[in-house]
Amino acid sequence: MPTCTIGQAAQLLAVSPETVRRWADGGHLRTERDGAGNRRIDGVSLAGFAKERAQGLHQPSDDVQTSVRNSFTGIVTSVRVEDVLAQVEIQSGPHRVVSVISREAVEELGIEVGVMATGRVKSTNVHVDRPGTRA
Repeated sequence: MPTCTIGQAAQLLAVSPETVRRWADGGHLRTERDGAGNRRIDGVSLAGFAKERAQGLHQPSDDVQTSVRNSFTGIVTSVRVEDVLAQVEIQSGPHRVVSVISREAVEELGIEVGVMATGRVKSTNVHVDRPGTRA
């Protein structure tokens, strides 16, 4: 069964280790002790908890219907406009989303640094990696 440390869970959830300890102490995350007596967070419990916490955070608003399921709502941190294209960068929690769109779209949508925006990703090319593993 996969497990992770309190610190790893905190990093994945973008919170402090103390917050993860409080959630574990409150019964929201299942923990066990390893051979050295350190608490380990159950990976399945953590995955369910993370999904539950994110529920509704990145969903389209009621006035938008879309088939896209991967949405990153955040704040625009950079806009680089050239002749025809523009590069827009959004910081969504710990995630940096960069998109190249038309200059016209940037102007029509009023995209500028400091505004809230949602980057939506629909792709059949999503790479999945695991640190410390070899294929």
